[in-house]
Amino acid sequence: MASRFCKLVINDINLIKSNNVRFYPAIKVYGKPPHLAKNLETKLTEMNYKDPAIYYKVDIGLPFPPRNRKETVRTRLQILREQRKNAEMEINSNRGQHIISLAEVNEEWQKTMAPSHIKTVAEHYGIYNDLFGDAYFYPQVPLDISFRHGDSIVPVFRGNDVKPSQATQAPEVIYEADPDSLWTLILTNPDGHLTKENSEYVHWFVGNIPGNDLQKGEVVWDYLQPFPPFGTGFHRFVFVLYKQEKKIDYSKLKKAAPCLDLNERTFVTYDFYREHQDVLTPGGLAFFQCDWDTSLTDFFHETLNMKEPVFEYDFPKPYVRKQEWFPLRKAFNIYLDKYRDQKEVSKDILLKNLKNVHPFKKAPPRLPFPNAVPIDHKKTPSWLIDEIKRERQGWGRAVYHNEE
Repeated sequence: MASRFCKLVINDINLIKSNNVRFYPAIKVYGKPPHLAKNLETKLTEMNYKDPAIYYKVDIGLPFPPRNRKETVRTRLQILREQRKNAEMEINSNRGQHIISLAEVNEEWQKTMAPSHIKTVAEHYGIYNDLFGDAYFYPQVPLDISFRHGDSIVPVFRGNDVKPSQATQAPEVIYEADPDSLWTLILTNPDGHLTKENSEYVHWFVGNIPGNDLQKGEVVWDYLQPFPPFGTGFHRFVFVLYKQEKKIDYSKLKKAAPCLDLNERTFVTYDFYREHQDVLTPGGLAFFQCDWDTSLTDFFHETLNMKEPVFEYDFPKPYVRKQEWFPLRKAFNIYLDKYRDQKEVSKDILLKNLKNVHPFKKAPPRLPFPNAVPIDHKKTPSWLIDEIKRERQGWGRAVYHNEE
């Protein structure tokens, strides 16, 4: 029986080796193995997938002006031929002396490629999704927006950083428009509402603007500077310029200036556009990012007359295991500090540091080579040796008042 059992075991081992089967120690497997599990990219793609038969993007912007592509190509080729015949331009170009007008390049870019590029950047920042849902538009009306901060000018492009202290006053907005046309300009913050989810704060609303003269427009909400609370990161502030088909009655929305009640500034772009979509068409877009700075503390207290909201991560208290008798391989002073009142520990450290402070004398200089100074190991216990080394090198809670 024993020999037969040994033969069976040997046969099983040979069978396992022939099939390249490997045995691993018993490990508890959580989830599917790596070759079957989905990676993060696949999971995000499936989670964000929308059925094109139900969800589809709608262009709500101004129609593109008719263009003759053949005529455009013919004009560009003609300009290229003329430049190739220009010997002076070739010489200056080879010498690195040919000057190109950036204003002309920017003007040409605004007329040709800007709408597509701005739309791509806005989609990257989630502007369309958060303001208009499944709708989008090509910003065909260039917006030139800038804040005046003292003697300097802070421009607004497409997502650049503007501090709250730089945007305390209403910006200057320039765009080209027919004097007989009507426009509406709205500045909104989709990231900053403090009490309502999926809502915005409207920071500026000027409607029924004749042409590009904002001074003659109807101020529905007066300008309110950005105020992103501490700890909330960067907020997006979006300018949207709408073209009106006719004059709109904004009396139901209009608030008396200055409007400092944040509840009255609650705004939802999606609902607003849905109500006026028959007479409003978005045509211009610009936005900047803004985060907290020290000037907002006074703004919350003095202007908004409210306590400044501060968002901080609430760290859980560190876990401290129960005390044990004679802990091994642990310095008893560090071990006991875990169970002492932290205020008492801080007081001891403060008193220790104050011993080196004299009102008329400088503190002793820091050791240039702390590890080279000898320590009497026979008379000094091991826990105190570690404490001396940390204090000399400035590790842990040691503080040096003289860094000379």
